[in-house]
Amino acid sequence: MQPKQNDQVHAFDEEAVNQALDAAREAGDPAQLTAFHAGGGFTDSGRIAISPQCVKVTVANHKVCVSIPKLGTHCLPIPIGVPNGTVGEACLTICTHFGIPTGAKVSVSVAGHVVVSKTFGVC
Repeated sequence: MQPKQNDQVHAFDEEAVNQALDAAREAGDPAQLTAFHAGGGFTDSGRIAISPQCVKVTVANHKVCVSIPKLGTHCLPIPIGVPNGTVGEACLTICTHFGIPTGAKVSVSVAGHVVVSKTFGVC
């Protein structure tokens, strides 16, 4: 859902996202991974989900709009039982495979409970 002109947009910090991507790249270096353990079973799939930041959000018009670096601005619908003006938290998770970004997920929580999450790409 795209934001309308008067929607309040909450932004994730691009520097925090870049630092998380750097950390995922370093941890996902294929030269450092052992894909198969000699004793049987996989030890490391190369997949990492890293959360660079959570931001305070306010529900308005039964949605929360967030700006995600490299992905643009998106609005997530909030259940009707959560009143406008409610303060919550939106957390960004970046998913990688061997350090290469494959997707992102935004989760919005109110009173400690996730009320909506949206995935972009593969997470």
